[in-house]
Formats: sequence, C-alpha cells, structure tokens
Amino acid sequence: MKIKITGIGSYIPEKKISNTDFSEHVFLNEDGTAFGYPNQVVINKFKGITGIEHRRYAEDHLNSSDLAFFASQKAIENAGIDPETIDYIIFAHNFGDVKYGTIQSDMLPSLATRVKNKLQIKNPKCVAYDILFGCPGWIEGVLQANAFIKSGMAKRCLVIGSETLSRVVDLHDRDSMIYSDGAGAAIIEASDDETGMLSYESGTYANDEANYLFFGKSYNPDLDADTRYIKMYGRKIYEFALNTVPAAMKSCLDKSGIGIDEVKKILIHQANEKMDEAIIQRFYKLHDRPVPQDIMPMSIHELGNSSVATVPTLFDLLIRGEIENQSIQKGDVLLFASVGAGMNVNAFVYRY
Repeated sequence: MKIKITGIGSYIPEKKISNTDFSEHVFLNEDGTAFGYPNQVVINKFKGITGIEHRRYAEDHLNSSDLAFFASQKAIENAGIDPETIDYIIFAHNFGDVKYGTIQSDMLPSLATRVKNKLQIKNPKCVAYDILFGCPGWIEGVLQANAFIKSGMAKRCLVIGSETLSRVVDLHDRDSMIYSDGAGAAIIEASDDETGMLSYESGTYANDEANYLFFGKSYNPDLDADTRYIKMYGRKIYEFALNTVPAAMKSCLDKSGIGIDEVKKILIHQANEKMDEAIIQRFYKLHDRPVPQDIMPMSIHELGNSSVATVPTLFDLLIRGEIENQSIQKGDVLLFASVGAGMNVNAFVYRY
C-alpha cells in the first residue's frame, strides 16, 4: 500500500510586492551602519542571486490560518471528499498567526484547530495539530500522514503548509526581500494502484547547523532590542544545503528503485534560485548525468519564498498548467525535496 495526493489547493495572496517597492527602505548592516551604495545596487544583486522579482503579502485582515483555510477548501473540493471523513489535520507553519501590525505570535488554539473550526468539521475523531519543522514542514506533514495511513490509524489526512513571513521580517535587513506569504494544502489517502509515494528521506542536523536560522534583533539600533525578527546566516545555509540536500535526494531515489533518467520533475523548496540550481546540479553530478532541460519548475520569481507553502503551491500550479513551459502527465515520477530551519532536510519520490 502507498499513499497519494488525491486533492491539492493553494492560496496566493493578492497583494503583489515588487522589488522596486524596496527602493526607499533603509537597509543596514548587522552592526547598524548604512550600506555604502544605493538601494538599486542592493536590489539588482538580490534579484541576480535569488531570482525574485515579486512576492505576495497577505491582505491586512487575514492571518496564516485564514490562508490555510482557503487552500484547504480548494484541496477538499479538488479531492471531492466530505471533510467529515478527514482523520487528521496536520498544519505546518513556523510563527503561528501574527496579526498585521503586531509582533506577537498567536498559536492558542493551534492553527490546525482553527482550520478545523473554519471548515466546520464536527467529527471529534478528526485530530488537528501543528508541526514546527521549518520550510520542510509540509513535506514532513506528508510523511507523517504516510505513517498514520500505513499504520491503520487514518484513512485520510489533510496536510497544510501556511505562513505569513512578511510579518516577522526586519525591514532594515536586506534578507527581508526574500520572504513572502501563502498557503498550500493536500488531501492524502491510501493508494492501491501504482501511483503515490514510493520512498522518502528525512533528517535533522542540530549541531552547528541548529542556529543557521533564528530570531534576532533588528539591524536598526534605535528599535526595541527585545523585539525579534527572522534572521539567517545565508552563506552557511547555502553551503549546508549543497552538502546535504543532493545526498538526501539521491538516498531517497535509491530507496525507490527508480532510475535517475525516469525522474520527470523535481519540486524543490523555493528558497533561492541560485541555491536550488546548484542543488540540482550537484544531485545530477552524483549520478554522472547532465541536468535535463526544464526538470525544475520554479515559482519563486513571482511568489518569493513562502516557507512551508512553496512546495504544495508549486505542485498545485504545475498540475493546473500555470507554470510556463512546464507540465506533468499521469505516471510521471516526481521528486519532492526541501531544506530549512532545524536544520531539516527531507524528500520523497512520487509517481503521479
């Protein structure tokens, strides 16, 4: 028995933020000093590395759990199921609901419980809980759904990834331009045919890597030092990703028994275009193969990095034919992979 995604949905906020919107920001170095060059230089370098031209921010009146609800509705409709038959709601996020204009994270009740409430699911045996696993959270939720279904604890799960990173960024940190908001959700069920998950890989590296992503104070020394924002050591994350993700992807593929030439698409967390390209290059180098053309669909150029939402959103867009020059067919083998705070790495091979 395998598990497969029988319904998929995403919510992409309407508020579109362009790189030019950062032209008047006061970007500072970590020590609070000003850059010695204009913002346009910062923006041009940023686009060259990340590939990001636009990103989406949630509307002011919406929270992460709202975005998740919208994506979940679409996934349920796409699957054509009765939501009362869902056994588990697994909600991956990092910062909870952060209301616009505030700095406090709200996770009581859990965001999964909030989504269950919004979906008006009455069944008390539908268990709702959150997971904190960094950007790989949605994939990890799929792996947990796999375990629940294979063990007989569940027949159907709703796995969500949703985040509003725009509300936890330091506007004086140029890395703030990377982050965006969004949500993706999937219905996971057992599969008795040849489709579904074929293998998986997951791991946490928590020695020196544990603090590559963290909460830290603003680069503006005039702001409250007790207020914390998402921070990262970008170079260390880049090196970590290149050293661990390709090997994890290879291990996952080896477990599946599928040959590298059978992989049609690789859906990787939309963190940074150059980093993702380097991961794919190294992955194929491990197999002594050139990188096939169009193997890696990308949404980061227009949507930015929405953390746990990037992979399910990318899958949804790919299925709906909304990524230029990209498509998949029934029977295609896909490789999903992600890396993020923890530092966590995971992947799974999937026959569509």
